[in-house]
Amino acid sequence: MGVLSFLKQYITKPRTVGALLPSSKYLASKMVDDIDFNQASYIVEYGPGTGVFTEEILKNRKESTIVLLFESNKAFYHLLKEKFEHELNLHIINDSAEHIEKYMIKYEIPWVDYFVSGLPFASLPHSISSNILRLTQLHLRQGGRFITFQYTLLKKDLIRLYFDKIDIKRELRNIPPAYVFCCSQ
Repeated sequence: MGVLSFLKQYITKPRTVGALLPSSKYLASKMVDDIDFNQASYIVEYGPGTGVFTEEILKNRKESTIVLLFESNKAFYHLLKEKFEHELNLHIINDSAEHIEKYMIKYEIPWVDYFVSGLPFASLPHSISSNILRLTQLHLRQGGRFITFQYTLLKKDLIRLYFDKIDIKRELRNIPPAYVFCCSQ
């Protein structure tokens, strides 16, 4: 998907796309810095978009690690299905992250070691953001991490309602620059 196609998705669905351009490789690298890939059995990614973070996850994971992608945008979903069609233990779901429990049951996932999120919490309705964060907290294994990025610190207090510890890093080599939140309990 080119820049113009991505921009079209942003213009037609700004509440769910949340950015004018795909994330940079620098942001993708920072998003997976805190993942212990040798110990991860289950990784869930919310809102993978064009798959920039997904590529880093798949490149570093053990072959046996199960990865679930939740992408509600149909165009991005089809792109991801085509791009990653030969990946083993990868399930691409065209649904809201709010329905994670349904898919954890379907794919026999008892807990999640890492949640990686590209969701635009600043533009999602508060009730949806809160529900996703609640479910994330509920299904994150002890010692696991919820890793998300935001363009501002506006949603830090909302995220803190669900996660006691938030380490924040800044990535300036992204348009626009972003904050990476690494959250745990």
